Amino acid sequence: MSVIKEEKIAPIEICLNPEVVDEGYLRQFGAQLEYLIKAIFGGSFVPARLRGTQTQMRSFARALGNETRYLKSFERHGLADRRTLNNRHRLEKAISGFEKDTGIKWPFK
Repeated sequence: MSVIKEEKIAPIEICLNPEVVDEGYLRQFGAQLEYLIKAIFGGSFVPARLRGTQTQMRSFARALGNETRYLKSFERHGLADRRTLNNRHRLEKAISGFEKDTGIKWPFK
């Protein structure tokens, strides 16, 4: 049995400034985000490359971080808890900024 080393794992490549945002792009983007979030929850390292402007990359990082915080809060405290609701509001604000900066719809609502 061989061990997969991190440097052998192909990085996820996400373009935040695509020429065309169509159904195929959105499907791929959603799958990549799902994979990243599952890795974060599993404590795994996933190499990723982002392409886009500084503003787009900051918006992506903010939205992904808020998505993770919201899901962790939901898991720990439940949906009706004030902390979870506050995290949800921060997430919605981050998603709005991401969509404005990139023109790409955030795949999870």
